[in-house]
Amino acid sequence: MKYLDEFRDPDLALRLLDEIAGITTKHHVLMEVCGGQTHSIIRNGIDRLLPDDIEMVHGPGCPVCVTPLETIDKALEIASRDGVIFCSFGDMLRVPGSGRDLFSVKSTGGDVRIVYSPLDAVQIARDNPDREVVFFGIGFETTAPANAMALYQAKQEGLTNFSMLVSHVLVPPAMRAILDSPTNRVEAFLAAGHVCSVMGYEEYFPIAEQYGTPIVVTGFEPLDLLQGIKMAVLQLEEGRAEVENGYQRAVTRGGNMPAQQMLADVFTTVDRNWRGIGAIPQSGWALGTDYEAFDAAERFAVTDIDTIESPLCHAGEVLRGMLKPDQCPAFGKECTPRTPLGATMVSAEGACAAYYLYGRFKELEATP
Repeated sequence: MKYLDEFRDPDLALRLLDEIAGITTKHHVLMEVCGGQTHSIIRNGIDRLLPDDIEMVHGPGCPVCVTPLETIDKALEIASRDGVIFCSFGDMLRVPGSGRDLFSVKSTGGDVRIVYSPLDAVQIARDNPDREVVFFGIGFETTAPANAMALYQAKQEGLTNFSMLVSHVLVPPAMRAILDSPTNRVEAFLAAGHVCSVMGYEEYFPIAEQYGTPIVVTGFEPLDLLQGIKMAVLQLEEGRAEVENGYQRAVTRGGNMPAQQMLADVFTTVDRNWRGIGAIPQSGWALGTDYEAFDAAERFAVTDIDTIESPLCHAGEVLRGMLKPDQCPAFGKECTPRTPLGATMVSAEGACAAYYLYGRFKELEATP
């Protein structure tokens, strides 16, 4: 437990909180990009322990949450086909499509399987040469290298019964989209440490310079987050806008070069639609020319699907930092983990799920 406990030391946390309070002289709005960071902040009550002038808003860094509704519907359509084994990480099975989810498909006879690695899906394809095996490849830059390796392996082995439904999204374009919004309130970012462990943080320097926005690469434990907040607040107070690495035990400036090479070989950058946000130019990865034969959307002819989001769901405002989950009128009422209106309520990294799980209900706060 040493490497967990040392980053959760309550005495060090209180010291960092005192230091943050000591340097804060005005109101600042900070956004943690990653949904994993959001859960850690809410679970540990960090946002409530910070000075009143430090406001944390929650960003679009939940890959399940931003996977477009039309992509979910494509997955549901493919998974329903005879002769298909549809493989996915477990957190996608409860995500609502237009009318159902992957658990519903499984309950009505679809062969939907939870895997822990895309390479597990490749093995299933080897073991079932008479079946079509599809892996649901979603996520940010963090999960993309393993997905790229699965495709590389399948191609090397000539596995013609393996394909992937790909919906990868990229962090830097999303940050730019937030900063370009006329309703933007974000003054500094806590960058996702696991994304930077793969990609490094060279891409953030132009953003910090162009928008005058501090960016601090940050981990996920309480002390990581408090240290990242302190570094960001200090920059804001001193009028600086730099990129700093507060997660040096896991992140280097250049990142994981072999992983980046694999990504460049398999994927190509494309415009991508983000659920609740909309289209962001050059913000995603799709299969490159050499891997087009593994595109499940093309293989199963599900490229044209039109969808309509629930008018009650305000997940888009939550993902852009415009709204806290408990400020949504449907939160905890029409929208719960059992009856989710959007992915943010059921994803393991969703902000709405964090608020619900840890009891962040306005009516509870107002109760004497």
